[in-house]
Amino acid sequence: MLVQDSTIRWLGSDPDVVRDSADRVIDVRGAIVIPAFVDAHFHCTDTGLALTGLDLSQARSLTEALSLVERHARASRGRPVLGSGWDDTTWPERRAPTAAEIDRASYGGVVYLSRVDAHSAVVSSALLAAMGDRSALVGDLGDGLLVAAAHHAARSIALAGITDGQRRDLQRHALSAAAAAGIAAVHEMAGPEISSAQDFAELLALADAEVLPEVYGYWGELGGIDQARELGAVGAGGDLFCDGSLGSRTAALSRPYSDSDTSGYLRYEADELVTHIRDCTRAGLQAGFHAIGDAAVAQVVEAVVRAGAEAIAAGHRVEHAEMIPDVQALATAGLVASVQPAFDAVWGGPDGMYAERLGPDRSAKLNPIGPLHSAGVSLAFGSDSPVTAIDPWAAVRAACSPSNPIHALSVAYALEAHTRGGWLAARAGADGSGLLEVGAPATFAIFAAEPGARAENLLTPSPVALPAQRTVLRGVVLFDSGELE
Repeated sequence: MLVQDSTIRWLGSDPDVVRDSADRVIDVRGAIVIPAFVDAHFHCTDTGLALTGLDLSQARSLTEALSLVERHARASRGRPVLGSGWDDTTWPERRAPTAAEIDRASYGGVVYLSRVDAHSAVVSSALLAAMGDRSALVGDLGDGLLVAAAHHAARSIALAGITDGQRRDLQRHALSAAAAAGIAAVHEMAGPEISSAQDFAELLALADAEVLPEVYGYWGELGGIDQARELGAVGAGGDLFCDGSLGSRTAALSRPYSDSDTSGYLRYEADELVTHIRDCTRAGLQAGFHAIGDAAVAQVVEAVVRAGAEAIAAGHRVEHAEMIPDVQALATAGLVASVQPAFDAVWGGPDGMYAERLGPDRSAKLNPIGPLHSAGVSLAFGSDSPVTAIDPWAAVRAACSPSNPIHALSVAYALEAHTRGGWLAARAGADGSGLLEVGAPATFAIFAAEPGARAENLLTPSPVALPAQRTVLRGVVLFDSGELE
């Protein structure tokens, strides 16, 4: 492959044809070269916090999680403790920590601990007190456990103490980790309930100013067209929450959860979504909606169809789309499905969280990625980091070997969804981004492999993410392991 002026100028099997045209020759020694990955659903600052802060994802019990909180509180010396990643469904206690337990572990400090799905949290009494009157907030479940509006309010207070410099460091750390995994671009899912306009603007400025993966920003606010334009977002949507998550029992279902008498929450009326979609279509912005439960996915599909033919042709997005009542209806609505195959790897199967929440019959129908592709739906893969790890090869593996085999995708199509699909989902693929062909941008990643290996040889399960040897964005090296030269 010959790269000149940020563009692929030649591809072939005989390097002597163009060797004299090159200023520098790099022998990758049998490595695999693929289009660089795109993470189509990313939370940059939160990822930085998870990578550098209190990570509870490996806690094997409630007791161990509280011990980690205590250790972190001592090291923080009175500063707020921000943690993430706990999953009560994997603990022998089978429950979340309480505010009283967190108070004892933190010596009465301000503590915010986000559940692994980021749709609920447990907080300390000091943080509850800082929230003031909570009587009007939906989602205060007691004992410091918060979902829905109550969770968003606590989250805003907890993150308010992060300084501008700390925020930039967190964002830089997250984007650098993405580059090291072979990712050249991310879709940042922001909005007033999960970040802030300042966080969003600073992230876009950082990515423009430094040698980091490209950031396509989505601002998830109902009716927030003007704000999205002002911030430089490519879409007025993304994590615009039509519902919550299955783990927190806030995803909106057509019938109740198997382990609870709730059916989750629908955030908006269908008419509100129709208006938002039409406004986005006229403004030339993508609409996008977080929808996980079947009631939420059906509402989004109905709203796009009601918005009219122009909206259907515009290629708006649905994020996650785990529980799809009618795959063909979603395809007919022209929606791009921004999905996370790793969700199934973490929570799928007969003994997983999905089966616990929904029962075996409904859980087996979740995440039908293969049928979506067969129906003609445009797919883009992401991690929802920090909900799942920055590990694109794990996502490809999960899509190819799901818990329900009828949902499997081929390796070629899975790689396409995690590369070319990400550029197309952000309406950025017209220049050939995501392709390895003459005339396309020189955006690629190199991974070590045995001579003669194919991409499927890199799908062997690994306890750690497969690192890239080099990640390149339009001819600019974003990450270099130092192994090739």
